[in-house]
Amino acid sequence: MPLIAYQELSVFKLFMVDVGLLGAMAGLNAQTLIGTNDIFTEFKGALTEQFVMQELTALSNTDYIGYWTNARSTAEVDFIVQRNGMIIPIEAKSGENLRSRSFTLFCQNYNPHIAVKTSPLPYHSGKTVQNIPLYGLASFVAGCE
Repeated sequence: MPLIAYQELSVFKLFMVDVGLLGAMAGLNAQTLIGTNDIFTEFKGALTEQFVMQELTALSNTDYIGYWTNARSTAEVDFIVQRNGMIIPIEAKSGENLRSRSFTLFCQNYNPHIAVKTSPLPYHSGKTVQNIPLYGLASFVAGCE
């Protein structure tokens, strides 16, 4: 800590201001969102990450929002948040498969106090990881004291 001291300015992710703008700029058809189009699977993950970033950005007391990769860039955690002196890894999932080798590796190496996966699935608390529904992520992180 602080996480900003470990930030590499030459490596970054870009996000839009709004998930709707991302969809519009990508030419995403509303029917694609509603339907079960197999081709849409990859972009669904990008939309989910965009939504999570919007939710995290809306929190007023978040010290840092970034992401983590290991030294060889073979593993990545979608978001690492520093809030109230805590480091919270957050993995954003767009579907029902919540497995993530990178997230597990991060948790084993750094043993965070709170580890979060957010997805469309309902709330579930495991031994070390909590699954928070996408709609409740901001409220959950805001309550982390």
